[in-house]
Amino acid sequence: MIRGLYTGANGMISQQVRMDVVANNLANVDKTAFKRDTTVFKTFPEMLLHRFSEDGIGKTPMGSFDTSPVVGKLGFGAEVNEVYTRFEQGSVKKTDNHFDLMVQDQPGNEHPAFFTVLTNRGERLTRSGNFVLDKNGFVVTPQGFPLLGEKGPIRVNQGNFLVKENGEVYINGRIGRDPKDGTNVSENRYEEAELIDKLKIRTVENPRHLDKEGDSFYADTPESGEPSPFPERFAPQILQGFLEASNVSVVTEMVDMIEVNRAYEANSKTLQTQDSLLGRLFEVIR
Repeated sequence: MIRGLYTGANGMISQQVRMDVVANNLANVDKTAFKRDTTVFKTFPEMLLHRFSEDGIGKTPMGSFDTSPVVGKLGFGAEVNEVYTRFEQGSVKKTDNHFDLMVQDQPGNEHPAFFTVLTNRGERLTRSGNFVLDKNGFVVTPQGFPLLGEKGPIRVNQGNFLVKENGEVYINGRIGRDPKDGTNVSENRYEEAELIDKLKIRTVENPRHLDKEGDSFYADTPESGEPSPFPERFAPQILQGFLEASNVSVVTEMVDMIEVNRAYEANSKTLQTQDSLLGRLFEVIR
């Protein structure tokens, strides 16, 4: 009975956490470059069951033997081990907006690339590339945080910049950086453009240990390692005029939600049955 109570209660708590994760994934299915979370469970340590109706040790001329052998194991259900983020590449969406940028990871590369953004909490990593231009001519996130290059915040003209696949940022040098002006840089004539900076693209050694914050930002942790540049052979491509969709599959999440509901109900039934049996036991004892 005690086992049933532990298993049922722990199962309900675990499924509640899993439901919260699934619901969050579904709520962000249309969010640019959102990465879905997955819940990982682990079992509580199991206990060995012995027969306790014997005295424990039997004596023979040849020695002794155990009269209360192991008859099985007693499990106490599962608990949530961790909730980690899966960084599989999302699908590509073409927007033709010069301020929309996308990181295209190389196939087979296990370390996802991130833009670097300067927030009021320090530098943060993000996959979301839907940037805008502020009144001072800086490329910023919708929340107003500047996109960083290797030299600092990126400042360009309205429509007067071009980002190459290697992350280099060009502007029309004849116009300068006054945000009131706006003439496009020719995509095929880099010799007429001025290289101002290169996007600060970073990765970490263990991305699953990144701390997910709001607004599609990630903070590095001691477990994830500090952000570092990519080796040249693994460098991602930067696509201008494209956005990365979320990697959430609505069908998969809905199936998981149904599974969670059924598992929660099963654990609830177990808890109710054990509670009823305990109630009858107490009535007999009285």
